Amino acid sequence: FQSLQNDTDTRLTMSYFIAAISNSGGAPEQAYRKMQAAGACPEKPFAEMFKFEVPSLTVGTLDTLMTLSDDLVKTDSVVEGIVRKIERTSVELFEKRAPELSVGGVPAQRYIQQFAWDSAKYPNRRPLKELVSLIAGGAAGIEEELKQLSASFADKQQALTDAKRKQGGNLMQADLNDVLNDDIMRKVNVVDTEYLKTVFVAIPKSQKENFESSVDKMASDLVGYGGPDWTRDPSKLGQPVSFGSKVDRHTKRGSPVVPGSAQLVHSDEDTMLYAVTILKSQYEAGYYEGDEFQPGTKIDFEEEFAKACREKRYVLREFKWDSSAASKSAMAREQLKVEVDGMKSALMRWCKTHYGDAFVAWMHIKVIRVFVESVLRYGLPVDFTAVLYKVHPGKDVQLTQALDKALGNATDDDLEDDGDEYHDFVLLKFDP
Repeated sequence: FQSLQNDTDTRLTMSYFIAAISNSGGAPEQAYRKMQAAGACPEKPFAEMFKFEVPSLTVGTLDTLMTLSDDLVKTDSVVEGIVRKIERTSVELFEKRAPELSVGGVPAQRYIQQFAWDSAKYPNRRPLKELVSLIAGGAAGIEEELKQLSASFADKQQALTDAKRKQGGNLMQADLNDVLNDDIMRKVNVVDTEYLKTVFVAIPKSQKENFESSVDKMASDLVGYGGPDWTRDPSKLGQPVSFGSKVDRHTKRGSPVVPGSAQLVHSDEDTMLYAVTILKSQYEAGYYEGDEFQPGTKIDFEEEFAKACREKRYVLREFKWDSSAASKSAMAREQLKVEVDGMKSALMRWCKTHYGDAFVAWMHIKVIRVFVESVLRYGLPVDFTAVLYKVHPGKDVQLTQALDKALGNATDDDLEDDGDEYHDFVLLKFDP
């Protein structure tokens, strides 16, 4: 484990500099030796240096290069972000172990140190703007594919988590078909007629006495009883009577719960499940208001009873007993697990494959940045030498200062107005 941790830390803290200076009409080898003496020699052992070949790219116009220079900074950041997303996804998939990601079959560090432009994938004679669009477009496609795959995987994981939660939760949230069995349900009187229905209510165990003493009175203002009062004038009994708004349909109110119908079905450490029979609904007949008929209305009591349960922190469970459902649920959970494992493996393979593609795109963008910045700084014809420094751990500042002193005239206080470092030569820093 310690070795693995050290490898991870090294990968995370490794820094690289790409530097480019003008040949000033001299041989590239002279510039190479100058940059080696600046920070990668026994007297200044701040880094290991490698040759960094920048291909001959299409220059175009000065205006195009200046515009492209600004765009390249943004593109570089965007493509790096895609590389980092794949790294983070890999770490999550490998459950915090260092993922074995490579570029073209070799570690990323070796790819950087042996970098060679891929002319087959990115033709170097194409206009620079088109070349950048080609590279950025390919990276964007990778990001979109990762987004879709990650979303599908997350949805499937959530479905499995929900299924496990229903299996292992208390009676307020567990799948009741998993918890109950035929022996338990045979003792429960379940009613489902035109007018009556048995519903299942889960309550905290601490509310047992309160529930049993008050369940018959729950939602006591829900059901209305009323109509013409024949006791006052029985002489009109059986004759046409004026209904409508003149008659109070809710003279008396009560609960939809059938008195004495509550049955304890099952209990666990924290919760209890009761079966309660309630009136399904109430229909109020239509009537005439003058010459206009007012249609009748039907009130669903189950939904209103569920609201009354929630007010008391009870849960009306939507449940229909199915003796075969438990095995179906177990099979469904197993199938979900198989699907999650399959999608995880597929996403791991995808990350390993496309990490290299994204990383290659990122490095090619950096090479174009070096080329554009060198042409803008040193002019035409193109005549510069670039090298790659693999910075020794903790030597970033010393190397920067040594390069500024040997290759330019900038002091430690030379900063642009936006706070970025300024150097008298082209310098790109990055952490792979």
